[in-house]
Amino acid sequence: MRILLFLATNLAVILVASFTLRLLGVDSYLAQQGMDYGSLLIFAAVFGFAGSLVSLFLSKKMAKWSTRAQVIESPRTPAERWLVETVADLAKKAGIGMPEVAIFPASQSNAFATGWNRNDSLVAVSEGLLHRFSKDEIRAVLAHEIGHVANGDMVTLALIQGVVNTFVIFASRVIGSLVDRVIFKNEGGHGIGFFVVSIVAEIVLGILASTIVFWFSRRREFRADSAGAQLAGRSAMISALARLKQESEMPDQMPDSLQAFGISRGARGGLAALFMTHPPLDDRIRALEQSTTA
Repeated sequence: MRILLFLATNLAVILVASFTLRLLGVDSYLAQQGMDYGSLLIFAAVFGFAGSLVSLFLSKKMAKWSTRAQVIESPRTPAERWLVETVADLAKKAGIGMPEVAIFPASQSNAFATGWNRNDSLVAVSEGLLHRFSKDEIRAVLAHEIGHVANGDMVTLALIQGVVNTFVIFASRVIGSLVDRVIFKNEGGHGIGFFVVSIVAEIVLGILASTIVFWFSRRREFRADSAGAQLAGRSAMISALARLKQESEMPDQMPDSLQAFGISRGARGGLAALFMTHPPLDDRIRALEQSTTA
């Protein structure tokens, strides 16, 4: 969920910036100066990293708004008190600042963590997870999310996305310029062909390049599982993943997409596997079991 929110925000920022720059005539100015690839690369890097950093700084607000998460300012029930105390204990063990703790309305077993740095993060769990998971399993899920924060995954994700954005902005304008000159025979600057083609190329390349971000997302899940095992115990982490797997195989109780950790029912193959944000649960459980016996 947090990955998809980040990518959606990033794409929106990039597209809005692109349209704004076109309206301001920046692309036309660059065309008048000739296709200087060095200047274009600098231009692409500035706006590419700006888009990913804006997405990073907005990540907490976007997550709260999209999930309707309610931050626990002052615990009102024993369950909320236990949740806040558990997060505080795990955060202390992980060496990070105390995150905001929130609960959001969802029947699915779900949890996420986000934030722009280790000491200004948000950890949220769904009502469904709190109702169905044991305390040890909830603690393991929280430890997994704390692991994401401690590992600086969101910051690393923003940097990777910045590089991807730079490539997309650069390549889309090169493609637009080539099409404009070769097909539309426009030699006196950029015409309508450039603007249409570069926008379409930006969207298509952005979607294709997101597979790099998804690859990173899948790799970081193993690291977060390992961190969760260290903080809450391997048996509890394996039990939590097994419970998620069990719920994902219950079509009468779960929707087609199991929200917890971004898991989808069943393993995907082919091109679909490239767009998975999380590896199959069996692979994650096996990795933890092998690390136990190693």
